[in-house]
Amino acid sequence: MADWQTFSDRINHVTPSATLAVDSKAKAMKASGLDVIGFGAGEPNFPTPANVVKAAAEACLDPKNYKYTPTPGLPELREAIAAKMLRDSGYEVTADQVVVTNGGKQAVYSTFQVLLNDGDEVIIPTPYWTSYPEAVKLAGGVPVTVFAGGDVNFEPSIEALEAARTERTKAIIVNSPNNPTGAVWSPETVKAIGEWAVEHHIWVISDEIYEHLNYDEAHTTYIGAVVPEVRNQLIVLNGVAKTYAMPGWRVGWLVGPVEVAKAASKLQGHMTSNVANVSQRAALAAVSGPLDEVHEMRRAFDARRRAIVAALNDIEGVVCPTPTGAFYAFADITALLGKPLGPNGTVSDTSSEFAAALLDEAHVAAVPGEAFGAPGYLRFSYALADEDLAEGMRRFKQWATRHDA
Repeated sequence: MADWQTFSDRINHVTPSATLAVDSKAKAMKASGLDVIGFGAGEPNFPTPANVVKAAAEACLDPKNYKYTPTPGLPELREAIAAKMLRDSGYEVTADQVVVTNGGKQAVYSTFQVLLNDGDEVIIPTPYWTSYPEAVKLAGGVPVTVFAGGDVNFEPSIEALEAARTERTKAIIVNSPNNPTGAVWSPETVKAIGEWAVEHHIWVISDEIYEHLNYDEAHTTYIGAVVPEVRNQLIVLNGVAKTYAMPGWRVGWLVGPVEVAKAASKLQGHMTSNVANVSQRAALAAVSGPLDEVHEMRRAFDARRRAIVAALNDIEGVVCPTPTGAFYAFADITALLGKPLGPNGTVSDTSSEFAAALLDEAHVAAVPGEAFGAPGYLRFSYALADEDLAEGMRRFKQWATRHDA
């Protein structure tokens, strides 16, 4: 391109989504005829529940769905989301606090566009979902990471958060069950964060998209329920992608104070107008229906969780804590860095290089920890078929134990 054909600093400072990059490369390799096992994208391999698909099919034949909807979403869907919040989170919100977005990712983006001015800081507990800091940067904000390792269940301490707080701190992100670690934060940690945020007038962004995916005795703690005082400075993000196996339907939402919802709706009016009607009708069937199929999917995820953790910890040099939420295993592979691995004796100095070699040589796709602010780790999504999971782990172990002297 010519020298004058420059792009904005805003987009030049944003890093591409590593999870989507890994998934795209794995799919391209598959398309070329290679047998690749993909642990990259957090995409349930189950079909969308039949009642949801039926509702969408019927919506396609109804002319009323050929028009625009109100910008913040179908009124009946917003009402259903409010009812779902009461059912699941245990506290009441109203439909005018809800804005339906084009997937949960737009809810994240819109939230920071509404809240942040240039230079405002957002504390992001780390490891974090890869798009959080980029959405902050796109709004002119400054991501401030606070790392907590597996030895403390990846839960940040109030002391660490307080050390990161400055006069420019505008918000903090809470994500439990967590992506990428699968950790479910304790009620004590969630409550302490809420009380700390209230004391210091900090917005809380609670991403609850994995709320129904808990295992063992872990349970999602809803910050708006355990700290009622935080609700005036709380924005809850959610969507149908993970819970109902609907990632391709692109329906998410944010729930916040009415003025926040109005601002987000104003922004959406200039961005996407509204979410596709058919997808909204499908989401309505999902959120207002029973959770029976969700519980069945969770049971399958639980079995895969146990299998992948056992397999990862069976590989010499890999340490994987047992996750109690979401569908991710976050494995520490630092002991394998700097060593010759695989039939070619490949040496990887970083987890990014390690993930690239694992994909190129063993045809196993995982996301490197650098994408989540945690170098030395790999994230494995176990939202894939049992036989693929077993084969992928077999390949990983074989590759990691075949090295030159």
